[in-house]
Amino acid sequence: MTDASLTFSDLTLGYGSHPAVHHLSGPVGRGSLTAVVGPNGSGKSTLMKGIVGIIKPMAGAVKTAPGQRLAYLPQQSEIDRSFPARVVDLVGLGLWPKRGLLGRYDSQDREDLRHALDAVGLAGFEHRPIDTLSGGQLQRALFARVLVQKADLILLDEPFNAIDAKTTADLIALIRHWHGERRTVLVVVHDLELVREHFPETLVLARRAIAWGRTDEVMRPDILARARRFDEAWHDDAPWCAGHGPQAGHDHAGARPAPVAAAAERGRSA
Repeated sequence: MTDASLTFSDLTLGYGSHPAVHHLSGPVGRGSLTAVVGPNGSGKSTLMKGIVGIIKPMAGAVKTAPGQRLAYLPQQSEIDRSFPARVVDLVGLGLWPKRGLLGRYDSQDREDLRHALDAVGLAGFEHRPIDTLSGGQLQRALFARVLVQKADLILLDEPFNAIDAKTTADLIALIRHWHGERRTVLVVVHDLELVREHFPETLVLARRAIAWGRTDEVMRPDILARARRFDEAWHDDAPWCAGHGPQAGHDHAGARPAPVAAAAERGRSA
């Protein structure tokens, strides 16, 4: 795929000496909407942090297309709600690449902030302290922060956790709007029904790509079961894997686990 927003090249990410994402290769098409699913601890958040650059590759590389603006929304649990800030301050952090942390807003910035708060249903919440917001209201404010960044590549890590159904529906609508604008969106999602209903493409991750492609082709029970088995075969003290060479592209639905994980799987079943 020549028109790629992101390209993974035999990417391995991890913490200390423990890899968490193994030998991931393939392109993410510009303007695509992709869900990243997998068991807990399967490397989904690590992948997001690797794309942003918070975590450096242990091997391989991730390359973003030149000139792209990137917006990253971490898990809500990583947000310090005790910090004395108002909703407008939180949303305004999305403007710092343009203004700097101490820069003053101009009239266009103020209009962008107003529009973003309107878009997420928080008009009139500008001066509310963030520690008074519900979980759903905080997530709306964080989406407004993404909106003002006007990013080409948007990464969302578990944005639907612990929020109500109405907020989920509103945020899904905003994600689909971004998709309609040909922005590239990757979202870590736990609710598989949301994935099947709203996401055209899915990456099934269990420390490596178990399957990656059209959602209706990869979200099959056998593939999801394979992801669970593959993830369970790993332990925190798993050795550095030697790798199995770069993938030619996305893993297809019939792809087999890496040899070291397959051996562990056999050991568990013996």
